[in-house]
Amino acid sequence: MQSGSPPTTPSGRSTHTMANIIGTAIALLTLILPILMIGHYAPSSSPSLQPAPVAGVK
Repeated sequence: MQSGSPPTTPSGRSTHTMANIIGTAIALLTLILPILMIGHYAPSSSPSLQPAPVAGVK
């Protein structure tokens, strides 16, 4: 190796870095988005479930 030559790097290095960032963002959205949607659309207070009265029992 000559002292004046630039270090060798893979040619697609920046492409792989961008793909890793996009993949990480998709993975995080896949994990976080369902939890946020469940929290958003879940009822704020769950109604208490009481058993239905049985006929003929006093």
